Amino acid sequence: MDTYVIRRRNAWKTPAELEETAARSRQVGDEEMSDQVRWTRSYVVDDGDSLGTVCIYQATSAEALRDHASRVGMPADEVTPVADTVIVRPDPEPAAA
Repeated sequence: MDTYVIRRRNAWKTPAELEETAARSRQVGDEEMSDQVRWTRSYVVDDGDSLGTVCIYQATSAEALRDHASRVGMPADEVTPVADTVIVRPDPEPAAA
């Protein structure tokens, strides 16, 4: 599997909508496409009046990721293969809610 970055712009109005979609994404990935798609992490971004994400996945192909997004009912605006990874520091711990 190769690593990909997916940008999902203006996809959710509320955190609750995002959580619901994330649960469906995990279900589809784990139960229907486990041999093609592996979700690693997502960064939720403020797209103004809505929320978007930058997601890190491993997948067999960009098309498998688009198929996954279609099954879940979420966008996959940009699917970009990762050429290399440079880790300067580990990801920060999420802030307490």
